[in-house]
Amino acid sequence: MNFLISDAYAQQGQPPAGGGMIEFLIMIGVFFAIMYFLIIRPQSKRAKEHKNMVDNLSKGDEIVTNGGLVGRITQVHENFLKVEASNGVELVVQRQSVAAVLPKGTLKDL
Repeated sequence: MNFLISDAYAQQGQPPAGGGMIEFLIMIGVFFAIMYFLIIRPQSKRAKEHKNMVDNLSKGDEIVTNGGLVGRITQVHENFLKVEASNGVELVVQRQSVAAVLPKGTLKDL
């Protein structure tokens, strides 16, 4: 039955190339650089900007919290803020929950 199907023989391959270690290390370095510039650096920059914003909060600033609450700061404490959400309605929120500081006069437009 061998006359219908020819036998398959393994061919001689080339020996594996040595010295692939340098290319591997360069590739790892390039991947680390890509990860640093696309993920780590922008995230740390945003965190630094948020920390500066939270540290510079003062009475009278108009803010938006992460939960969507919009109000004006009436009192500033070490870890908490008193925010006036409406006339006579004051809420206590954490400083870290502030998402953004709004331009002055935004609450009048709402």
